[in-house]
Amino acid sequence: MTHAILIDNIGELTTNDPDLGAGIGGRLSDAAVVIDGDRIAWVGPASEAPAADERIDAAGRAVLPGWVDSHTHMVFAGDRTAEFEARMAGEGYAAGGINVTVNATRAASDAELGANLGRLVGEALRDGTTTMETKTGYGLTVEDEVRSARVAASQVDAVTFLGAHLVPAGADPAEYVDLVTGPMLAAVAPLVSAVDVFCETGAFDGDATERILTAATAAGLATRVHGNQLGHGPGTQLAVAHGALSVDHLGFLDDADVEALAGSWANGSRGTVATVLPACDLSTRMPLAPARRLLDAGAVVAIASNCNPGTSYTSSMGFCVATAVLQMGLSIQEAVRAATLGGAIALGMHEDRWVDPRGEAQGRVGVIAPGARADVQLLDAPSVTHLAYRPGMRLTHGVWKAGVRAV
Repeated sequence: MTHAILIDNIGELTTNDPDLGAGIGGRLSDAAVVIDGDRIAWVGPASEAPAADERIDAAGRAVLPGWVDSHTHMVFAGDRTAEFEARMAGEGYAAGGINVTVNATRAASDAELGANLGRLVGEALRDGTTTMETKTGYGLTVEDEVRSARVAASQVDAVTFLGAHLVPAGADPAEYVDLVTGPMLAAVAPLVSAVDVFCETGAFDGDATERILTAATAAGLATRVHGNQLGHGPGTQLAVAHGALSVDHLGFLDDADVEALAGSWANGSRGTVATVLPACDLSTRMPLAPARRLLDAGAVVAIASNCNPGTSYTSSMGFCVATAVLQMGLSIQEAVRAATLGGAIALGMHEDRWVDPRGEAQGRVGVIAPGARADVQLLDAPSVTHLAYRPGMRLTHGVWKAGVRAV
């Protein structure tokens, strides 16, 4: 028997469902939400709310979907504080720093990796993130990639195989691509839902990326691409050509790249989401991704944290939203949508049903609508505008994940 919870006296409700409210966020004022078990059961005006077993008075606060963080690297060990300090003192960022984390991760036990992942997931949940993807990619051997995937699958909502993060020190690049597309992919495939590749100078070139994406598709897995982070390259075009769920970073795009991302959604087709990572752009002192330009062209944009120990050691989606508004030119409604529904689309979790890494069926995320998973944030503010109006302030007042209150 389920326990129905009524949250009413909501000053501003962001649903992300245009059938339920006005504007980009499908917003309602003086609203109410009913949670029944792990799903949203009812949404509408507070004056019409049905009875429930428990009532929570929002006291005029804002309610919105839990954040959907579609890009993280949280299965790791070790510390890269010195690298960050050096970068802030003027040294440039290069992909090779990943090897520092690879060595520490290989030396760590499963228990140590799991404890660190649990700490990071808990931090994110307390700040309103209710759906998280994370990647492998700090093992880079068959054994270490498998155990990274297994650790991740026990704690997050989606696991991505990123054996193609970097060619390990001392390995032959061609032989390593053979390993990634052969034995490593075969071993990891049962534990993951997608394959990612770092298509970048110092990592994997266009030909290697093409091979890895093709192998992933043949294995029945979705694809993603890290692309156009350190300079212009083929990552974005390859992602679109292969029908990848998303291409992420995007600091260096030309007109053709923007047009390809926007055009991938033409005629109602499923396209490739442009995922921007503002905290990473700031931490690496790289150009901010052109989120405004992408939206204006018609692309679907997501915002994610890229939480990792080297280039973006934060899971604060609120910080990312504030940065997108204050420095990338998005409106607050556009940024909130990108950090919730945009992330859900990037993960393929915006549909009515998806299955998590533990084999459990889940309702769609990134929206507050009947039938969706009951992932809800209650802000200590009357409007989502305060996320950018009061940057750096912790505004999380309450969080429910799958109907269970976590904060």
